[in-house]
Amino acid sequence: MENNNTSPKVDKIINNLQQWKEGFDVLRKIILDCELKEELKWGCPCYIYQNSNIVLIHGFKEYFAILFFKGVLLNDADKILVHQTENVQAARQVRFTNVQELLERTAILKSYIYEAIEVERAGLKVEYKASKELVYAEELQNKFNENPAFKSAFEALTPGRQRAYNLYFSNPKQSKTREARVEKYIQNILNGKGLND
Repeated sequence: MENNNTSPKVDKIINNLQQWKEGFDVLRKIILDCELKEELKWGCPCYIYQNSNIVLIHGFKEYFAILFFKGVLLNDADKILVHQTENVQAARQVRFTNVQELLERTAILKSYIYEAIEVERAGLKVEYKASKELVYAEELQNKFNENPAFKSAFEALTPGRQRAYNLYFSNPKQSKTREARVEKYIQNILNGKGLND
């Protein structure tokens, strides 16, 4: 795709897709028509307006989607935005299970993208709910007790990174799985990295 706003890294990612390649291609063209700059972030095509993330494209087993970073601030007149999980405060998705569905919504999608750009231009901010006090997985708390440097490194992470790790560590039902997850990420945490960095 020849366009000054495209990224060769995104070309490579899309060309190597096993699933949703055509959907990603069409969605990419729609987004680039809205004159956003393309970058690769978190392993996904991400689209930027003046250094601010506006949308990204991502694929899942059941669907592919466009994610609006500040989707909660959009009007959603057509009621197409999906709130992924209770832990997601700002972002919203529009999901597709086939390309035809995407093509039928092109005009609506573009209007949402332009609205998202206007939200950014206006400097609107998402008001995040105060985060609840984290209740750490027992296995994580045990590591804190064994290794004060590890606890300090964890507490130095941003609140979002702390929540992401704690959620990931707490999810498994079996203690040995939770413990293995904590062990696996000790070095990342000591290096100040988040779960997906």
